[in-house]
Order: sequence, then C-alpha cells, then structure tokens
Amino acid sequence: MQALRIYKDQYQNLTDSVRLTGSKSESNRLLILQALFDQFSIDNLSNADDVQVMKKGLQTKSGTVDIHHAGTAMRFLTAYFATQEGSKVELTGSSRMKERPIEILVNALRYLGAKIEYLENEGFPPLHIQGSQLSQHKVSLPADISSQYISALMLIAPSLPKGLEIDLIGKVTSVPYIQMTQGLLQSLGAEVSFSNNRIRVEPLDVDDLSLEQIAVESDWSAASYYYSIVALSPLGSSIELSVLKESSLQGDRVLATIYESFGVRTEFLKDKVRLEKINTVDASNPLTLDLANAPDIAQTIAVTALGLGMCCDLCGLHTLPIKETDRLNAMKIELEKCGAKVRITADSLHLEQAVISCREAEIDTYQDHRMAMAFAPLALRIPLRINQADVVSKSYPDFWKDLKRIGFEIST
Repeated sequence: MQALRIYKDQYQNLTDSVRLTGSKSESNRLLILQALFDQFSIDNLSNADDVQVMKKGLQTKSGTVDIHHAGTAMRFLTAYFATQEGSKVELTGSSRMKERPIEILVNALRYLGAKIEYLENEGFPPLHIQGSQLSQHKVSLPADISSQYISALMLIAPSLPKGLEIDLIGKVTSVPYIQMTQGLLQSLGAEVSFSNNRIRVEPLDVDDLSLEQIAVESDWSAASYYYSIVALSPLGSSIELSVLKESSLQGDRVLATIYESFGVRTEFLKDKVRLEKINTVDASNPLTLDLANAPDIAQTIAVTALGLGMCCDLCGLHTLPIKETDRLNAMKIELEKCGAKVRITADSLHLEQAVISCREAEIDTYQDHRMAMAFAPLALRIPLRINQADVVSKSYPDFWKDLKRIGFEIST
C-alpha cells in the first residue's frame, strides 16, 4: 500500500467547497432494502469500497462471498442471506474480519429459525448460511455491543411474514444508527416503533411501498475531517460541504454542535453546510464528551484537540476495540508519536498532554480508513507521512484528491 507525504501551510486561509460522497451507512442499508423489495432506485450511492462489496455480495445466490474489511456488509449480509430460501453462501472476510465477533447476531438469527454454522472459530466469521424461512417473529439480544446487529435484524424485518419484535437487553449503544435504520424503513412505508428498549417492525407488502426513488445524503463522518481542517486553520477560514442536511438521519451530524468548542460555526444552507472558523479556543479548558452515539468521530476529535493544544476526555467508546483495528490502542500509539500523553481504558480515551513535540510524524493506519483520514488535518501543524494511505478507499476513495484540491501538498 502506498505511503503519502502531506503538508499544508497553517497560515494560508482556506476558502473552498467539496461535494462529499454519499453516506456509506445509508447506502448499505438501502441496498439491503432494495434487494428485498426491488421496487425503488437509489441516487447518490456512496462509491466506497464497503458499498461496492455490498453490491457484489447481493448479486450472489450461492458460493463464497468475501466482504474483505467491511463490517457493515458482514452483519447485514448475514441477516439477509439467512432469509433467502434456497441459497447456500459462505460469508467470509479479511483476517481482521475473522477476529470481529458476530455471535450475538448469529444467536438471534438462529433463534428465529436461521441455519448458520461457523466454519472456523466459534462466534466469528467465516459463516456457512443456508437460506430458509424464519419461523419466529420475536427475539431478544444484548444492546450494548454493536448497533449493527440490531439494524441487521430491523432491515430484514419487514420482509418476514409477521414482521419482527426485538427486545434490547441493557443500555442501547449508537442509538442514532438504529434511528437511521428506522427512518429509512419508514421512508419506504414500513411501520416501525422504537421505545422502552423494544423495536417493532410490521411486515411490508411490495404493493405498499411509498416511494420509487430515494437519494442518499452525503456522509457526515466524511465531513468530520473538514471540520477538523477548519478548526486548525486561521480565523476566517471556511469551506462548503454538500450534500448535507440539517434534518439528517446520521448521528455524526452532532459535529455541528461539538465543533463549536473548537471555534467552528456551522451554517445550514440549501442541501449543504458552510463551516467557518470564527473563534480561537481556550486550550486551558479540557473538552469532555460522551461519544457513545457517535463513536466514529472520536479519532477526528482527538486529533483536532491535539492540533489545538487542548486536552480532552472522550468516553462511550466501548465499540472501538472491535472496529477495523483496536482504535483506542492505535490512537494512543500514534498520538504519542506526535508528543501527546494518552491514557486509555476499555471505553475511553484521555488526552492528558496535548503538545506536539516532533518536527514531523509518520502515522501508521492499521488497515483502518479512519486512522488515515483523522490524522490528515494535523498536516496543518507538522508534515506527515501516512502509511497505507490508500486504505481510505473503504469509505472515501476521493479523500486525498479532495485534500489536494483545497490546498494540501501531497506526494509519494
């Protein structure tokens, strides 16, 4: 994989615009629903690797489906193939994917009547799935591990003869992602209720679909890197991002509020936002955030805080160790390369010393797209070398091209 050198003059004002790719989260949910109901088209679909893998997987009826690093595809396709009567699929992925647990989802699907077997290690991919008609319509599962398990069940629910009732045990994690799934189901015409740790999805007949076309909103997770860039830029710097909505279904829309603490104002315009650096920050006041509902932006926030010399305490991060890499441990290693002092627990990251003490830094990415993109804005402070830089294709293939267009110097 290619390494890139990145630098940008921190004193150069930023004024530009970027059109972001469609949301990977929305795209993959809609692709599952389109495969189940086949009555609507999708506009502004993400061009991310994870979405291409999902599209390819949905075209397979039997044989091996390799989803590589795509965790969302692994969870959603497990549920989807379990409902496809007559299909026989081996669902596999990268070496890291084989270390990411899936037992909670498999147990729930088996309870509903699914025929799923582990091919290597109990509780982990790869899986052998024989599609069948699911006989049960009620299930319970722990809700504090990954919301993708819950969304996977919700997505197949309207295609089941009696729909599905899901009882969630414990504190529900990443609630906005469940609400996103709920909102997309409702946009199709499905009846969905979510309250008191119980989700009820009614069956939906193809003839009752309420739309013929749906547009994917751009990715707020991708927007986070531009929030960081603006925060680390001079006063008056600004950038416009499209296509983003004030009424977004995406949990990472909370960026607009969080980055006020970094001096960035968000102005919502028609189908886009304008970010502007309007204030300097008081770096002596540590930032404390609970990111249980938006864990994907934790890396970006930690890097922004370091770039501004601001300590921070980020909690609610219990899902990060089972992502593409152990993101808490990876962040500690890479932030400390730059001079920071970092303490981590099982569900938190504490930036206890936010001082950049090196003249340049070499950042390892651990096959994790968000490690590459989260650290890139730090090139406004010191030159960076980003190893395995092409890993960004997992969610945002045009990332380096877009950064070069807005003034970053990027070379191999």
